[in-house]
Amino acid sequence: MNAFLAALREQLGEAGLLVGGDLAAYENDWRKRYAGKALAVARPASTEEVAAVMRLCHEHRVPVVPQGGNTGLVGGSTPDDSGQQLLLSLTRMKRVRGIDLANASLTAEAGCVLAEIQTAAAGAGMLFPLSLAAEGSCTLGGNLATNAGGTQVLRYGNARELCLGLEVVTVAGEIWHGLSGLRKDNTGYDLRDLFIGSEGTLGVITAATMKLYPQPKERLTALAACASLDDAVALLGLARERAGDALTGFEVMNRASLALVARELPQLPQPLPAAAWTVLLELSDAESAEHARSVFEGLLETALEGGCVQDAAIAQNIQQAKAFWYLRESIPLAQAQAGLNIKHDISLPVSAIPGFVAEMDAVLAAYLPGIEVIDFGHLGDGNLHYNVQAPAGVAAAEFLAAHESAINEQVYDAVQRRGGSISAEHGIGRLKREELAQRKDPTALALMRAIKRALDPLDLLNPGRLV
Repeated sequence: MNAFLAALREQLGEAGLLVGGDLAAYENDWRKRYAGKALAVARPASTEEVAAVMRLCHEHRVPVVPQGGNTGLVGGSTPDDSGQQLLLSLTRMKRVRGIDLANASLTAEAGCVLAEIQTAAAGAGMLFPLSLAAEGSCTLGGNLATNAGGTQVLRYGNARELCLGLEVVTVAGEIWHGLSGLRKDNTGYDLRDLFIGSEGTLGVITAATMKLYPQPKERLTALAACASLDDAVALLGLARERAGDALTGFEVMNRASLALVARELPQLPQPLPAAAWTVLLELSDAESAEHARSVFEGLLETALEGGCVQDAAIAQNIQQAKAFWYLRESIPLAQAQAGLNIKHDISLPVSAIPGFVAEMDAVLAAYLPGIEVIDFGHLGDGNLHYNVQAPAGVAAAEFLAAHESAINEQVYDAVQRRGGSISAEHGIGRLKREELAQRKDPTALALMRAIKRALDPLDLLNPGRLV
C-alpha cells in the first residue's frame, strides 16, 4: 500500500493527496449517520489526473469512493470503516469550461458547486434551473450521479433531463469524451443515461454539458393554505389548467413540518396562520410579466372562491419570494437540529398521494402514539419526503434502533401497493441497498448487476452501494 500511495503522490502532488490527519469532512456524511475511515483522500485537479488515479487503483486493486460536495442523504459517498477505500474528491475540479449561448448550453466540471453554475448562467443572461436546498455546497457531479431532482422538476425535469453530454473516467482509467451539446444523437446505446443516476458505481463523472433556458421576465411566488391534501391536489390541477408550462414549482408542507421549523428556527417568519397543509407555488413567464401576474392572481382568486384554498399570501418582491422558499427549504435543517429521523424519499402518482398519506398517518399513529410525521415535498412531480420523528421525550437514536425497520416496511409496502418508488431523488447508497434488493423487479435487478459486472468486474467503484 505504501507503493500505491507513493505513486498517487507522484501523480497528484502534495495538494492532491491527503493521508492521515483529520479527514472527518470527507469521512462523515451530512446526516452524521455514516462515519468511515479512508485509506487516503485523492483530490485531482483535472480529468487526466482522475484517469491517472483510476489506473493506479485498478492496478493495485484499491476500491474507490467518488465524492462531490458530500451532501448525500443515503450514505452513498462516504467510505466504510475498513481503512482500505480511497476517497476520490472532485472538489478541485470546479471550472466552468464554456457557455454556448447559441446552443443554450453550459459545460462545467464535476466539482462546480451548483449555486456557482446558476450564477455563471445568470451572468450570461440565462437560467440554469436545477435548484435544491443544498445548492450552496452540492456539486454538479454529485447531482448527476444521483439524478438530483429539486424544486423545479415540474417544469424543467431532473438532472437527467437537463444533461446533454458527459465526460466520464472508467474504472480502468480510460476517458469517455461524451461532452456533446447535441439534443439529437441516435447512434446506439445512450451511455449518458447509463452513468446518470449510477451513484458512482459505473464510472467517475468529471464534466457535463447542461441545458440553459431564457431568464423569466416574471417570477411569482405564493403560499396557500389548504384544509386537506385533496384540496392541494385540486389546486395543482387548477394551476396546471390555468398556467400550463409556466407552473414552475408546487410544494406542500404539512402542519407538523412548519411547526417543527417554528420550534427549531423561530426567527423565520411564517406569513400564513397554521393550516393542515400549506402549498408553495411558483409561476414564471419568459415572455410577458403582465400576463403572468394576471394568470397568477386569477388562479388564486378562483381557488379561494372554489374553497380548495382557505388563505393565500403573494410575495410582493424578490426578498419575500426568497423568504417563502427559504421557509420550505428550512424543513430539513430543522429536522437536522431536532435529531436523527426516519427519512422516506418516495414517489407516487399524484392521484395516489392523498390516500397514501391518510393510510400511513393512521397506521403510524396506531403503531406508536405520539409519533410525529414531518411530511413535505414536491407534490407537482409526485415526490414526498415522508419523514418520521420520535415521540416527545424519546431519544432519536433509540427510536431509530427500535422502530426504523418496522416503519420502513409499512411505508414501503404502502408505496409499492400504489405503484410508487422507494427513492425519488436521493438515490439508494448504503441506506436503501437491501430494500432495493427485496423490492426491485428481479429482471431489472439482474440487468443492473450485469451492467455493473461488465463495466466494473473487480467491483472497485463505490462497492457496497446501490447493487
